[in-house]
Amino acid sequence: MADLFGFDAFSPKQIAEKVDSIGVIKARLPLLSMVMLGILAGAFIGLGALYFVIIKSDASLGFGTSQMLGGIAFSLGLLLVVVAGAELFTGNNLLAMAWADKKISTAELLKNWLVVCSSNFIGAAGLAVLVYVSGHTELNQGVIAERYLQIAEAKCSLPFWSAFFRGVLCNILVCMAIWMAMAGRSVIDKAVAIVFPISAFVAAGFEHSIANMFFIPLAMLIQAFSDTGTVAGSVGWLGLISNLIPVILGNLLGGSVLVGLVYYVIYLRKPTSGPDKP
Repeated sequence: MADLFGFDAFSPKQIAEKVDSIGVIKARLPLLSMVMLGILAGAFIGLGALYFVIIKSDASLGFGTSQMLGGIAFSLGLLLVVVAGAELFTGNNLLAMAWADKKISTAELLKNWLVVCSSNFIGAAGLAVLVYVSGHTELNQGVIAERYLQIAEAKCSLPFWSAFFRGVLCNILVCMAIWMAMAGRSVIDKAVAIVFPISAFVAAGFEHSIANMFFIPLAMLIQAFSDTGTVAGSVGWLGLISNLIPVILGNLLGGSVLVGLVYYVIYLRKPTSGPDKP
């Protein structure tokens, strides 16, 4: 009971052990549960992205203020994933710890990443359709729609390596947010742990693959069916793919290697024994 209701945060080593054991559970979820939880996570991140765009559509805010407040608003997405429960591809990059610890197989790891990432796309793009048909993008005299187009065009126009390294930096912060949330014992603890890293990556303009699965499809719908007065030439299926490939690869490197495997080496790797001495 003290372990559940104490006031002290879990130590980094305890967090590593939790991430390791939870990784096994996540990798072996029934397929239907994995898919449905993945769809929820995509929609949750989309809701955070929607909240972010509302802040960014306010022209009275300065750049720094709008980036910071938009980042805090975007934190809603990961709060919903962690507290309400869902399977997020970028967070599941931490399954690399359980894989390195030989508790899950390579096939289980890759299956989880593929199923969850695909399900996240369904959830994020599905939310984009719902948001579009709701008329939400017409708010603020259509400024919301214009902002979605501007955001999506900037993302689709990123050079490969810029998108890749922004993806790396993004998922370092996302996985650190999840890592620190596991140190907490209450919803308030988890919220505090999540808001600062997430708002930092958003404010810095880093790239989150699942958020982009909401931003770009919604911009595609706006461009195809709305008269906004703006033509975002790079926004389309080719632009979506050219963004997601480097960003997903960057997210994978940042989360699985630079967070998951680094902490595995620090806290979980068993030291190799030397040759027996006489």
